[in-house]
Order: sequence, then structure tokens, then C-alpha cells
Amino acid sequence: MQFVYAWKLVPTDKTPAGKRDDISLREKEKEIQKDLDDGIDTIGKKMTVCELYAKQNRHRGNVRHNTTKGRERLMKLLEADKLGSCPIDSVKLSDAKEWALRMKEKGISYKTISNDKRSLKAAFYTAIQDDCIRKNPFDFQLNTVIEDDTEPKVPLTGEQEESLLSFMQSDSVYQKYRDEVIILLGTGLRISELCGLTDTDLDFENRVINVDHQLLRSAETDYYIEKPKTQSGIRQIPMSEKVYEALGRVLENRKGTKLITVDGYSSFLFLNRDGCPKTNVNYATMFRGLAKK
Repeated sequence: MQFVYAWKLVPTDKTPAGKRDDISLREKEKEIQKDLDDGIDTIGKKMTVCELYAKQNRHRGNVRHNTTKGRERLMKLLEADKLGSCPIDSVKLSDAKEWALRMKEKGISYKTISNDKRSLKAAFYTAIQDDCIRKNPFDFQLNTVIEDDTEPKVPLTGEQEESLLSFMQSDSVYQKYRDEVIILLGTGLRISELCGLTDTDLDFENRVINVDHQLLRSAETDYYIEKPKTQSGIRQIPMSEKVYEALGRVLENRKGTKLITVDGYSSFLFLNRDGCPKTNVNYATMFRGLAKK
């Protein structure tokens, strides 16, 4: 049984001194009756935004490692923000927009806010399907609230590529990374896919690279292998003459390899100074230094 209270019986009554103004009991009765007529879950609509998001995540548990970390990050943001403790039936369109503005003020990037908004929109859509609420407060265009300041990625021109490789060839520090850059430029591989390449992924006879996994690393699990998100990520990439020669040099110069097996994969091509497989962090550091130089 559920009880409702109000300081006023009808809208024309005055709120007692010192009490917070609220709608009257008769208005609350009408709201309850409308919810009942529409089949709205009057208990479910009072769950908080954090509770709704946690429920949504429980129902979609079989996700990738990075997705799990992203969910944990968003949950921490919600717990620290006033939106997280709001009952979902009280969240209005303006509240969702104010949330986006607060995230922007925290210095969070447009792309991350957009991804988080999409997650919350999906959670509120589930609440609509469960008859907890009628409208989705996150159903709005984010770029109407905050500016999309995402800088577009501009590929290097052929001339710029040649200039970069020429500089690396003559530089005592970055010369050793030249073959890796040749392979990246000539294949379009993601860094994590490059890091995951092993001897068995190279078919020199047919001059193709077989791509069906990527190597990643986290503080919690150390190295781990992930498969592509979609089937289109599993592919064969032809080796150009430059890539073919660069891969040959990589194999020829590889030494000091540690016997490391990650989820069944071993004999990785690209190693750090300790003989361990390189990861995104190694290349991020290298490219930052290269750009400065």
C-alpha cells in the first residue's frame, strides 16, 4: 500500500508557514489515477537515475573490458552529480541538458559526453518500455546544448608521409620506429591491432596480413586479447612493397623476446626494451615525442 501526503487539500489552499510549497492532495490523486490508467509503475518510477543505470547494465552484462570501464566511469560521475540521486520520473528535458552543461564544465570532452548521453538515453528508453515513465529526457541533440569542439582527424598527404619517414630515417632517436610507422601508414591498422600481430598473422607467400584480434593492457588484468567488435574487423590486409620489406626487417631485427603468452597468442612482433609486447601507451609516448621534435 502506498500513501501520499500534502499540506494542501485543493490548489487554492495556502501552504502552512515554514512548509515547502507543493501541489495539493487532490492534484496528487489525479496524477496517481492517471499513472494507474496509463499502466505506469508507480513504484518503479521512483528509482533513482543511478539505480536505473545499474539495472540497465545488469541486463547487458556480456560486454568488452573497455565497455565495463566506461560504465564504471559514468556511474562514478552520476554518483557525484545531483542527477544520479533524482527519481527518474522527476528528470525533465531541462535537467538532462543541465547535466550535459555540468559535464562540459568539468572538462569532459564532447565525444565522451555524447557517449554518456547515449547510454543514459538507452537506460531511460528501457524505463519507458517498463512503464515507469512516459518520456525520455535524453531525447535531444547534444550539439544544440554544447558546442561540438571535436577536432576532425586529417590524414597525412603522400608528401607529408614521405617527409615524416625521411625525418625518422635521419633521426638517431626515432629511426628505430620507422618500420612500425611504415606499416601503420601502409595498412591502416589500429595501434592495438599492430601490437597484437604475431608471426602466424603474416602470410609472406600471399603478401597479406591476417587481422582477427588486438592486444591491450590494463592495470587490473595486465595484457589481454580482444576480438574485433564486428565481423568486418576480421580482415586480410594486402602488403605493399614497402610494408612487405618493413615487416621483413622487423622479423630480422627482433631479439630478446620473452616467452609471453596472452590468451593463447605468443611470438608478438613489436617489443619494448624489456622484450615484452608493446601496447598503446608505448606508441602514444613515441608519437608525442615525435610530434614535438
